Amino acid sequence: MSRIVVLGGGESGVGSAVLAKVKGFDVFLSDMGKLSEKYSAMLKEWDIPFEQGQHTEDLILNADEVIKSPGIPETAPMVQKVLDKGIGVISEIEFAGRYDSAKKVCITGSNGKTTTTSLIYHLLQQAGLNVGLGGNIGKSYAYQVATEQHDIYVLELSSFQLDNVYDFKADIAIITNITPDHLDRYGYNMENYVKSKFRITRNMSSEDCFIFCSDDEITINHLNKIVVQAQKLPFTQKNEVEQGAFVKEDRMIVRYKEQECDMYLQELALGGKHNVYNSMAAALAAKAMDIDNQVIRDGLATFQAVEHRLENVLSIREVLYINDSKATNVDAAWYALECQTRPVIWIVGGTDKGNDYSTLVDLAREKVKAIICMGLDNAKIHAAFEGVVPQMHDVTSAQDAVKLADSLAVAGDVVLLSPCCASFDLFKNYEDRGRQFKEAVRNL
Repeated sequence: MSRIVVLGGGESGVGSAVLAKVKGFDVFLSDMGKLSEKYSAMLKEWDIPFEQGQHTEDLILNADEVIKSPGIPETAPMVQKVLDKGIGVISEIEFAGRYDSAKKVCITGSNGKTTTTSLIYHLLQQAGLNVGLGGNIGKSYAYQVATEQHDIYVLELSSFQLDNVYDFKADIAIITNITPDHLDRYGYNMENYVKSKFRITRNMSSEDCFIFCSDDEITINHLNKIVVQAQKLPFTQKNEVEQGAFVKEDRMIVRYKEQECDMYLQELALGGKHNVYNSMAAALAAKAMDIDNQVIRDGLATFQAVEHRLENVLSIREVLYINDSKATNVDAAWYALECQTRPVIWIVGGTDKGNDYSTLVDLAREKVKAIICMGLDNAKIHAAFEGVVPQMHDVTSAQDAVKLADSLAVAGDVVLLSPCCASFDLFKNYEDRGRQFKEAVRNL
């Protein structure tokens, strides 16, 4: 019996362990941290041996294969030991893909991937298809392969999840855009990060579709250097395309093979230029899956925004509070600021991932009346925006940030949490940061 060791006991790791158990492997899970109640209970329920708070070499280095959770970097000492022994290291996505014959729509990108993934899932559900949602969102893909039966999966894939895929294949692959992000994991080398994103196109054939933003310079530069077998379907807001999606006057037009679907931009449920891109990518994927035009129009018109992504929380004394906690990089914060039409009190900060704030300076000068830095080390933010924005303040909790924003805001202002940074200095994750922000707003 082959032995599989799973490193990391979160959603991805536990899902992988359950699938390995179902497929008859000798499984062991090891996590350097403490497992949550939920995950330790799941492992016990499935009778899977595990350890937490340590990595026992004897129990790990006897593996035939190791499934590494996406949050663990390749540089982690135990991963290095595994590699030194010549043991193969794969991701949950690679492992689950071996046992899944469903059609797979896979989405990656620096920004917009959660919204685009959720939109596609919504469209396919509206079309009455038996579809699962997984990857970086929802339930673990491996867990669903182990316990459910779907005809199609819509998978949001981060670069970390793509780093250890080899034979996995998408039927439809989407790259929403590529901007500098997570460079700390890629040796501060942009090229490494771009190559990681493009792993989503591995193993694709001429029957498959690759959907990408032709307005995104980094994507196009890389695409020109490599061979992608799949049919290429660009989406753009700059020009008209024969096959793909584009904007003409006040409409979005989608062309796939002989078919065409159009929709007025004002009918889209999601506002802002960036969401036109997300809607075009989703509509193209739906057309490539032969979804009816009316279903696509209705779906794009009825979609509910994703939590923590430009989510309107409440309006208090005519001040609107917006939770954009999922904006963990500069580009995401740029979109959030770009679509504001009222004076902004901007809550920003957290764990810096090698950010260059210079692209935000003009927007901040034009739109932001005060910055509230919510992080343990705000020096880079102060250096970038002092003298650009009239006021800058520092706080170390969501409650203090909201109280301070309330005292600075006047009717007609927007208080925007769009942090630009990871959340790990003060919060468990971006969801925790968003929820604490919303809780503080409700308590005003």
